[in-house]
Amino acid sequence: MTALLTEKNGAARRPVHPGGPPPASRRRTGRERAYDDVPRWQIYLPLGLYLLFTLIPFYWMLLFALRPAGSTALVPWPVTGEHFSKVWNERSFAVFFQNSMIVGIATLIATTLVALAGGYALARFDFKIKGAFMLALLCSQFIPGALMLVPLFEIFRNLRMINSLWSVVIAETVFQLPLSIILISGFIKNVPVSLEEAAWVDGCSRFTAFRAVVLPLLRPGLIAVGSFAFVHSWNHFLFALMFLSEQDKQTIPVGLNTLIGADSVDLGALAAGGVIAAVPVVIVFAFIQKWLVTGFSAGAVKG
Repeated sequence: MTALLTEKNGAARRPVHPGGPPPASRRRTGRERAYDDVPRWQIYLPLGLYLLFTLIPFYWMLLFALRPAGSTALVPWPVTGEHFSKVWNERSFAVFFQNSMIVGIATLIATTLVALAGGYALARFDFKIKGAFMLALLCSQFIPGALMLVPLFEIFRNLRMINSLWSVVIAETVFQLPLSIILISGFIKNVPVSLEEAAWVDGCSRFTAFRAVVLPLLRPGLIAVGSFAFVHSWNHFLFALMFLSEQDKQTIPVGLNTLIGADSVDLGALAAGGVIAAVPVVIVFAFIQKWLVTGFSAGAVKG
């Protein structure tokens, strides 16, 4: 039988059939039904194998870094810090770490500021060579950094910037800018122009409207671009090797290379140096992973 629900004012609602289909809000889509029908082990098993495949190299690095020299145990016991003390004090990793931080933070700031200006110009202004400029940015991603080493070296030598950390910062920033500008441009396009126009009507200048209205909405994109620039400059080996010759100006990737001798390799010291190099990157991604995913996904499409 049909059950009629009556409201307080006496108006009758639509009949509800107990055996009928559920409301539209409770109906599951085909994708949700397919996901619910998949056994959980078919999802967790591949993910577990991938996680194991990913974590084994890290465990192996920690094993060599924490166990005593000459030990062959598969468990780092007793735990020792001699390898960390050796690379930090005797192999100048404290200096390498400081130089890498300077290069990474400077590259982050420079890349973010220039990409913000370039991305805003591409998103808000129309000019004749806009399409060609975007194509040039995309094509520049196919140029390997090694191909530009000789021209960059000549430029920095003429500017007397060889063996200066700023040469590495400039080179890293230049190679990070194309992708960063494209990402920031896509993110700004998702911000309605009407928000800026409302600020202009209230008497704000273009810069004030951008700073007060648009910039707070770009936080995920800026975090994504900045973190990508920091991590890339932190891990990059080639520019630091070519442009920095003195030991007190070298970065961590070059410092790790000095631990590999011609006849032997100190695995404990090398593993400890690898842990020191990986810790800042892990911390950065642990704190910004939500903003990173949001930034890249929002900057990839136009809403």
